[in-house]
Amino acid sequence: MIKTKQQDDAAASPAATLWRTTVHILSAAVSGPRLQLAAKAGLAAGLAFLIAPMMPGAAAQYPYYAPLGALVAMYENVAGSMRQGLQTLVGLALGIGLAFLLVSFSEPTPVTVAIVMGLGVLLAGLPRLGAGRDWIPTAALLVLLVGGRNPDDFSFGYLLQMGVGVVVGIGVNLLVFPPLHFKAAALSLAELRWALAKQLSDMGQAMKEEWPPEHEEWSVRSEELAKSARAVRAAVQKSDASRKANPRRRRHVHDLEQDYKDLRGLESVTFHIQDMTEVLADVIWDKDVPFVIPLPYSEPLAEALAAVSEVLRSMEDEQPERQNQLIEAAKTAVDALAERMASDDVNPDAPSAAETIVLSLHRILRAVTSGQS
Repeated sequence: MIKTKQQDDAAASPAATLWRTTVHILSAAVSGPRLQLAAKAGLAAGLAFLIAPMMPGAAAQYPYYAPLGALVAMYENVAGSMRQGLQTLVGLALGIGLAFLLVSFSEPTPVTVAIVMGLGVLLAGLPRLGAGRDWIPTAALLVLLVGGRNPDDFSFGYLLQMGVGVVVGIGVNLLVFPPLHFKAAALSLAELRWALAKQLSDMGQAMKEEWPPEHEEWSVRSEELAKSARAVRAAVQKSDASRKANPRRRRHVHDLEQDYKDLRGLESVTFHIQDMTEVLADVIWDKDVPFVIPLPYSEPLAEALAAVSEVLRSMEDEQPERQNQLIEAAKTAVDALAERMASDDVNPDAPSAAETIVLSLHRILRAVTSGQS
């Protein structure tokens, strides 16, 4: 019987699970990019608070909103800072306008507060507001309750100081080591290649063992591979977003189009390997599946799986000449097995599942040789 990942997690002690979860959370919190973002946020907030008392008129009475604006605008990439800062200011302006509309007719009461909040939530549903949608009811409520008898002065100071903070936050993110995530994307692509290569290698090893095979971890990795592929897509998209409006991109040239080609190729490879995993696991453990892998094909199928695995591994650290040699060897192994299956008269008791695996291997090699992975 195959043990699922959920069963393995259930078997682990609660203390061990809690420790792993805690370590994972703390590692994410103190990662290099997060520490850099925290330092820049602190710098931006301090600068904004330094500048805030210099604002004209009543705005100088509300200096604490400037560091808030700096924090709001602080994002993991420059383009995101600009977008988030602008959306926030638009949301604030809409909220302040909504509050003024109602204040002109009535003093703040439970009824007017309820109306403002309801209308604010409705306005937050407008498209393309992004981060600004949450600030509409917030700004409106602050004008009603904090503005008191001087809503004009408060609104002017609130919006101006937030604007100052947003400008400072964008400026700090733009000028102080604006992040580029090219290396993280390349590392994610490489890790996925290795994971896919290992999966093929493990399935090839299972073909050589007596069934049911002793090693069965590969049989429950299908969803894990899918999650890895989604994480890689997120990493490449994050890398793409980090170069927009980033002055450092001119000194750090990177071919993002190739990253997207590699991503599409690896997503295709992942799909085919998932299919192969399910087919092979069903043939081995599911007695109700009307398919088999004839014994004469076990050894050549194992060799074909191993050969394609080596091709994926070679994409990282082998020279082009060596890569071409491994690709040709894998093609030879896959094509030879396909020709043998077409000409043999095996006549098993059930239809062969080997054809499905060979077809997937052929498609994987086509994705690799097209320069997409």
